[in-house]
Amino acid sequence: MKREAPQPDPVPFREALKVWIAVALQSFGGPAGQIAVMHRILVEEKRWVSESRFLHALNYCMLLPGPEAQQLAIYIGWLLNRTPGGLAAGILFVLPGAVAILALSILYAGYRDIAFVSGLFFGLKPAVMAVVVEAVVRIGRRALKNRALVGIAALAFVSIFFFEVPFPVIVAGAGLLGWLGGRLVPEAFSAAPAHAPGAVPAGEGDLPIADSQAHRVRPSLARSLKVAAIGLTLWIGPLLLLRAFLGPEHTIVQEGIFFSKAAVVTFGGAYAVLAYIGQQAVETYGWLAPGEMLDGLGLAETTPGPLIMVVQFVGFLGAWRHPGGLDPLAAGILGSAVTTWVTFVPCFLWIFLGAPYIEALRGNRALSSALTGITAAVVGVIFNLAVWFALHTLFGRVDEIHPAGVRLLVPDWETLDPAALVLAIFAFLALFRWKIGMLKTLAASALAGLAWWLTTRT
Repeated sequence: MKREAPQPDPVPFREALKVWIAVALQSFGGPAGQIAVMHRILVEEKRWVSESRFLHALNYCMLLPGPEAQQLAIYIGWLLNRTPGGLAAGILFVLPGAVAILALSILYAGYRDIAFVSGLFFGLKPAVMAVVVEAVVRIGRRALKNRALVGIAALAFVSIFFFEVPFPVIVAGAGLLGWLGGRLVPEAFSAAPAHAPGAVPAGEGDLPIADSQAHRVRPSLARSLKVAAIGLTLWIGPLLLLRAFLGPEHTIVQEGIFFSKAAVVTFGGAYAVLAYIGQQAVETYGWLAPGEMLDGLGLAETTPGPLIMVVQFVGFLGAWRHPGGLDPLAAGILGSAVTTWVTFVPCFLWIFLGAPYIEALRGNRALSSALTGITAAVVGVIFNLAVWFALHTLFGRVDEIHPAGVRLLVPDWETLDPAALVLAIFAFLALFRWKIGMLKTLAASALAGLAWWLTTRT
């Protein structure tokens, strides 16, 4: 029997490539802003993807460890142009930010003691705190549609902030609550109107994505094993080579191992995992000094690409300070590259491996309800990070106590920084009341911090 010739992609690859470049250059503001950019371009302007298809893909990406915005780009790129489209979308989403973060990391490591650079970072931290809070609000408005979902978000916050419940446990619990809620009160947990498996949802038939070949890929064991073998080889292979040449105890090898583990266990996107990564980098490995994680976050906020690019900053500084016989600059660049590689290669693996199954289950109410519950929990996890950042930005000392097994963060009010408080209030007003925008707010806060620093500390 003659095999049917493959049909052309619904959107020409060259046209899609131009759009992914535009998305990459506009993807500021962390996952909330990046998802909004993709929604505006792909759903509202180009009309390549329907609202329901976009949210279905987003909810799956929320379930995965790693940066959900980049994974969403890979998923939609795969839908539009199969594997080449997913690779192009994912790589372009990261590339501009990776180049910018590397340049800024070199500047930070070599010239941070200069008053000019110190003042800029002093002003950035309070503004970054406000940006994280704004992300909670923006994601919350989209995800928390009713009291049940608000309750899941609150439960997630209490679990992680007061009881330090691990991210995977929170994700699993939220998925279970979403699944149960979908069975008991389906109207509260439905992300989009259900449709029969294989059918084209209402309003989607006239969109290019409805004719995509990618979502017709049938999941199979043979395909899954092939994808897993290629992905794991690309992911782990470079680490084995580095281990052979540098030794198992070298900082760059340790960074590769740590961030490979983080790529598997860190759920909830960038905002949700930065506290964990910061704590490990400072207290366990000594790659960063206290407070430097916020500096790195400020760099990531002001450059395009995923916010999790801050791990590249961590990788650079750790290798710069512990070069292990290499030139510090060369070690920093290699550490930066390794950290970026092991952080983002798994994202392609998760999507190429799981997307066919998720497409096949797109009409499954139980899966949609579980993903809706997980999305709500992510809001609570991000709010935990906002509180953590606020305390460590405004106070010079924050004590951690554990009465009756409950973790409490108690700030020392004598260490409150009035200048940081004023800058934070300005940033909140700029974002929430005056609607100035994230980049302008960050720039204004950085300049104000610079002026304060030069006036009072030089």
